Amino acid sequence: MNMPRDGFTLVCESCKMENYISKKNKKNTPEKVELSKYCSKCRKHQNHKEKK
Repeated sequence: MNMPRDGFTLVCESCKMENYISKKNKKNTPEKVELSKYCSKCRKHQNHKEKK
């Protein structure tokens, strides 16, 4: 049985640049994802939030 997977982009909180594309399982993680990732525009690690 296939699980429902959802694609989304991760957006830098400080400069609002869309840096990463990822997928997640909506059943296991229904809330929005927030990760610390490297932003090439800011040139440092920043928090990135999920954007549809």
